[in-house]
Amino acid sequence: MKYFAYGSNMSLSRLRQRVPSAKRIGTFVLNGHALRFHKVGKDGTAKCDAYYTGDLEKVYGVVFDIDPIEKDNLDRVEGLGQGYEEKTVDLQSDHGQTLQAKTYYATHLNPTLKPLSWYVGHVLIGAREANLPTHYLSSIESIESLEDENSKRDAEERAIHNSPSSSTLA
Repeated sequence: MKYFAYGSNMSLSRLRQRVPSAKRIGTFVLNGHALRFHKVGKDGTAKCDAYYTGDLEKVYGVVFDIDPIEKDNLDRVEGLGQGYEEKTVDLQSDHGQTLQAKTYYATHLNPTLKPLSWYVGHVLIGAREANLPTHYLSSIESIESLEDENSKRDAEERAIHNSPSSSTLA
């Protein structure tokens, strides 16, 4: 199954914690959408959304191939039906390749929320792994974030990228 990740799941080590079969296919663009940090997360902080605008904006992301057997787990951790829904999107690569993939979009929005710094870190690590354009990386880096008051969760989330099993190549 083809899955388009545009937020924290662009990070291969983060996604593989959720769906171990994930294999990176490549970097793609979703036209007519904007990356927003306004989805209400289960913890009350902001998460990413590929927000439909219908204009010239675009969301960069990574298409992964995942085993359909693992889709239920991905749906559960993403909160399908509880803040995210899914849709099939048409994507384009820099080389003109087109394909369709499943992705999630937010249904519970609050533009006043801020993401936690470790969450923005996941997004940035994934964006760097995918070699996304410098201007796009800069826009992610400029997102105002909060420090997590739960130091244990903060350390666990940051450790995802330091574990021996985390690989940026696939």
